[in-house]
Amino acid sequence: MVKSNLIQRALTGIVFVIVLVGCILYSPLSFGALFVLITALSVHEFGHLMNRSGEVGVNTLIISLGGVYLFLALWGYCAQITDAQVFLPYLVLLLYLMITELYLKKKNPLGNWAFSMLSQLYVALPFALLNVLAYHNSPTESSVTYNPILPLSIFVFIWLSDTGAYCVGSLLGKHRLFERISPKKSWEGSIGGAIFSLASSLVFARYFDFISAKQWLGLALVVVIFGTWGDLTESLMKRQLGIKDSGNILPGHGGMLDRFDSALMAIPASVVYLYVCALFG
Repeated sequence: MVKSNLIQRALTGIVFVIVLVGCILYSPLSFGALFVLITALSVHEFGHLMNRSGEVGVNTLIISLGGVYLFLALWGYCAQITDAQVFLPYLVLLLYLMITELYLKKKNPLGNWAFSMLSQLYVALPFALLNVLAYHNSPTESSVTYNPILPLSIFVFIWLSDTGAYCVGSLLGKHRLFERISPKKSWEGSIGGAIFSLASSLVFARYFDFISAKQWLGLALVVVIFGTWGDLTESLMKRQLGIKDSGNILPGHGGMLDRFDSALMAIPASVVYLYVCALFG
């Protein structure tokens, strides 16, 4: 049974990586289509988890549509297909979520407001911000070009950090990183994972010089630190809800939030970091 679970987990992981890497690298359309789907599934999963608690009743369809629209709006804006007016319908949708609670007579309208907005801030916005990483001004042209390397690098750093943390932690882990929330994580594993990611950033710097080697190292460090906090945040959420996995859509790996928990904090932090580099670099 254990061997079967390991095989299932390995096969799911391989397919997951191939699809993600392939869609990011293939074209802007495949990148957009993939993350529209991921955003919809992740926001819906978040809403479903909150509703399962019995404390709130959020509209999973509307918040999922909101997350998808936010991604598409920022995709069009960053690619210079649309202007800022594209965000107006999204603001209308947020107002709709607020106003409808006045009439639905649900038992916890304050909780419904809070978790509906959190679904957008915590889940939808980070995925939408991938567009900020993927599109930037060409140094030789006035137009914006699609560059898949930055968004791809975020996931590579996360995967290597997780892999390194597991390997090093299994062998050397003695000091708990955050025992109250995630008893299995160790300082040794986290440091080992960070070394894996930092080493990979030098490979990116060697072949992709649109940012400097120091900036690549800094980006990897930001991803490792905020990715760890993202992982711990989802662990705290699951502990609060009394569940092991956020879902079962990925056999052997749990739900969408289980797979993208680190990215939900690493992506916004990376955007901030790169803007700071651009301002002061």
